[in-house]
Amino acid sequence: MKCITLISFLLISLLIIGLSPVYANENSEPFSAQDLVTLHRIEGISISPDGKWIVFPLRIPNLTSDKGETNLWLMQADGKSLHQITFQPGSDSSPCWSPDSTTLYYIKALPESTQIWKVNITDEKSVQVTNEPLDISHLKLSPDGKKLAFSMEVFPGTTISETVQRDEMIAQEKSSGRIYDSLPIRHWDTWTNGKRNHIFVMPIVGGAPVDIMNTMDADCPSKPFGGREEFTFTPDSKGIVFSAGDNGREEAWSTNHDLFLTPVDGSIPPDNLTSSNPAWDSQPVFSPDGKTLAYLAQKRPGYESDRFHVMIKSWPDGEEREIVPDWDRSPALLTWSPDGKYLYAVAMNKGNRSLFVIDPVGGTVKTVVPDGNVEYIDSLGESIVYSLSTIDNPADIFVIDREKLAKKRLTEVNKDHLKLVRMGSFESFTFQGWNNETVHGYIIKPVDFDPEKKYPIALFIHGGPEDSFPNKFHYRWNPQPFAGRGYGVVMIDYHGSIGYGQAFTDSIRDDWGGKPLEDLKKGLETAIQLNPWMDEKRVSALGASYGGYMVNLINGVWPDRFLCLVSHDGNLDERFGYYDTDEIWFDEWEYNGTPWDNPESYQRFNPINYVGNWKTPTLVIHGGKDFRIAESQGMATFTALQRRDIPSKFLYFPDENHWVMRPSNSIKWHDTVLDWLDQWNNN
Repeated sequence: MKCITLISFLLISLLIIGLSPVYANENSEPFSAQDLVTLHRIEGISISPDGKWIVFPLRIPNLTSDKGETNLWLMQADGKSLHQITFQPGSDSSPCWSPDSTTLYYIKALPESTQIWKVNITDEKSVQVTNEPLDISHLKLSPDGKKLAFSMEVFPGTTISETVQRDEMIAQEKSSGRIYDSLPIRHWDTWTNGKRNHIFVMPIVGGAPVDIMNTMDADCPSKPFGGREEFTFTPDSKGIVFSAGDNGREEAWSTNHDLFLTPVDGSIPPDNLTSSNPAWDSQPVFSPDGKTLAYLAQKRPGYESDRFHVMIKSWPDGEEREIVPDWDRSPALLTWSPDGKYLYAVAMNKGNRSLFVIDPVGGTVKTVVPDGNVEYIDSLGESIVYSLSTIDNPADIFVIDREKLAKKRLTEVNKDHLKLVRMGSFESFTFQGWNNETVHGYIIKPVDFDPEKKYPIALFIHGGPEDSFPNKFHYRWNPQPFAGRGYGVVMIDYHGSIGYGQAFTDSIRDDWGGKPLEDLKKGLETAIQLNPWMDEKRVSALGASYGGYMVNLINGVWPDRFLCLVSHDGNLDERFGYYDTDEIWFDEWEYNGTPWDNPESYQRFNPINYVGNWKTPTLVIHGGKDFRIAESQGMATFTALQRRDIPSKFLYFPDENHWVMRPSNSIKWHDTVLDWLDQWNNN
């Protein structure tokens, strides 16, 4: 472990924290985009009720089909006997254990249909369980092992067969016109069509699925990113508690999601359990003894990046209370220990996604895995099984004793491939940013680093803006392909980032081009001062979403610092961005109102106002299915660059949304971006 300190106009500390095993051999090559899209990805963890087995979905990219294919892998709880238990064709997800730990129920997606299957872990024979005319997703099994709960997309108030009939009628219509009378008309990458994710329950031995949400014009799981963590069976297996936003015509500008309780037979309408909270309630999870319901709740309506508070409620009729009100972190995952004494939570934490143990009685929080990015968790006796990645190592599964903190690695799913590549080492650093407040960041060194050489620098600017560039092996904005090409990378968690306390996150409101830009300026110059190998004359900046917005702003207000820029899915005009986005609650919170109520806020740091100052060569990238930042914003950015005779290119993906997901497109993205940087940095 290494620490460097510089005393100047800033107070800085630098800490090397790469702790991953080194696999590369003498025949290895610098890490590239081709390597990135080839790596295997762990996509969940589920431990058997008897504590003897761990199953996890493993996604293996298929460059021929240009997509990932996921199957289930099984191992003993100590990591032994790892083997694949479900196979192609089809991708498998949502594994659920039977109470006797002998059978796994899961969802298999085939080209013709997505249904529930099961596999006995002894003979390992897979059998199809359902044959519904609609695709199934997000599976859970009742505590008594007699019922299945899952989601299907239906028209509210219709039966499954009626939804199928309506789909057929729509497909037969000659006109393609659609009429809307409320927002949203499209969401993330999909035009809305009136259908909703609804939870269905059916006997495990077969029978007609029951839509327990019935006429609710709401989604569970929520679109586009919600999962099965948003609903759960009650301890007696007679009911379902689920989270949904039943907001009517206010859906596009409301973040209110409530917890509802309904019987599994759908005999009475869902009962709102959290109607007193106008903000977001989610992730209901019952204690093992069934006496306590824990869940996550925000307090400020309209603010999707508000802190999630940990709430508990005596079941079924007790009062609810917050258990760790002074814990200034926002958990993203929540589960109970098997003995019901503790809650395990995952939350962003100073450039990491850490694992915590919460004592709901004593009201204390203990950090058990501080460093790296914890993605999935499950409980095993007095231990916690979790997946962990770092900037220089993709995710594997580990187990840690919650008291002794003894940690053991259980998998090495990419060991063979990692032997063939070399990655750049990374360091964390802090500096005094806006208002002399501490700001965190990371530096990634080029592969085969030589301290006697000078290297070009790429400044990564994360999106959100309430997000982070953490100690994580990212599959889109990953610095390692840049390090493999000979670049040093600087990533800064400017004011507004998450994991540094809610006040730090809130500070960006109505100040998008203020505090964050000052942090980026100071952070970049600090990194260069600390690292003589950085060539201060060869620096580029690139970002997506808010990062793309910031790149567009930088081109007008900081035009002399960078040799070139990359603007991916970024707004040129924040004012009009309100009118063409899908979730307008976001803009209304960030800018303290609508563009007609508070026009000055939208205009103050609006990149379009500074186009006359643009001079830096810029690569613009946009996806045709991006409904968060409309493609017209990218086209407008390119138009401004071309009309001002600034060297520029436009990379357009008609089949991608706000993210670049297909392996071939990821390779194209990296090749184009790195070639652009090479061109202007003489690399």
